[in-house]
Amino acid sequence: MSIAYIGEPRPLSAALRPALLLLSLSLAGCVTTNPGSSVMDARGEASVPGTAHAYLPVEDLPPKREMPAITTDEQAKLKKELIEARNRQAAIAKTKNGSPQSGTAKSQ
Repeated sequence: MSIAYIGEPRPLSAALRPALLLLSLSLAGCVTTNPGSSVMDARGEASVPGTAHAYLPVEDLPPKREMPAITTDEQAKLKKELIEARNRQAAIAKTKNGSPQSGTAKSQ
């Protein structure tokens, strides 16, 4: 065991000197800033957002249609066909099971 005396300088080992040099250089690189920018100016470093987006903004609505997608006559015809199909399926289910299933044969 060796005794350490206060005030007596200890020589650094040969492997420790380059390690300390690399550590100080790497830490110095983290502290430096680009010329023309301030450490306090975070907005100066921010990138400009692009203007092209993959999706449309929520508040942009499509323009009004000149003609409706489906007329009232077509809508009434489809509604009548759907009611008839529901009633046919309810009749088939009734003959299969002997009783209608709940909620399938509503009348309007």
